[in-house]
Amino acid sequence: MNKYEILYIISADVSEEKREELIKKFSSYVESKKGTVLGIDKWGMRKLAYPINFKTEGFYVLMNVELDPAEVDPMAKLMNITEGIVRQIFVRK
Repeated sequence: MNKYEILYIISADVSEEKREELIKKFSSYVESKKGTVLGIDKWGMRKLAYPINFKTEGFYVLMNVELDPAEVDPMAKLMNITEGIVRQIFVRK
């Protein structure tokens, strides 16, 4: 198990309830793959460095997790196809 920081941006036009569902969905995914969520830090609405899909703001979430390296790519693919996620990055600590 390796430790990772996962930073993802949720689109600004997603409702607060849906945003919480997305955060819970990804933490549940980590736990279902026998990983551990070490912490979730909600940074809130921030201006994007450059427009993405004609949007200039997004809700930033930083997750610290302990996860099997084989599960990183499947989780990244899940985030790519999830509606409402603008960008994500995985960084191994």
